[in-house]
Amino acid sequence: MITKLLLVGMMGSGKSSVGAALSMKLGWPYLDNDVLLERTCGASARALLDNQGEVALRQAESQVLTLLLGMPGPVIGSVAAGVVLDEKDRLRLVQSPAHVVWLRASPQALVRRVNGSDRPWLGDDPAAVLRRLGAERNGFFAEVADQVVDVDVIPVGAIAKAIIEALEPG
Repeated sequence: MITKLLLVGMMGSGKSSVGAALSMKLGWPYLDNDVLLERTCGASARALLDNQGEVALRQAESQVLTLLLGMPGPVIGSVAAGVVLDEKDRLRLVQSPAHVVWLRASPQALVRRVNGSDRPWLGDDPAAVLRRLGAERNGFFAEVADQVVDVDVIPVGAIAKAIIEALEPG
């Protein structure tokens, strides 16, 4: 029986919203990557990137993955999008007993969702950045995912329902 759900996908794909909806429906705790990162490092992803650089941010994201993988179930967790760039972290996701769900979104949907937010990496042309990051990461998301849910136009509740249905036997 699956007792751990991990949500992967690009920034803006809805990991936090879907995680919260799954938590409400399943009664399992939801652990948000951004919150865990800030609590363990004492800084947001943006501050960590700006003050200590990308290597420090990636190490912190990997440490949060370690926390999530070591957490006893039942639990739902969101995983930083950059975690899949590291081959060892991808292997840990594949080998974990968790059900890994890729919340797949088009660059256009991601741009709509992150517009006006203060997320690292986006710069002056979020659409170009998100296209480039997606091209770099989508194959890795596919590699680690047990389930893929296209989230462009599906309401959060329906996404959560599709994930729960995939967990049910038979």
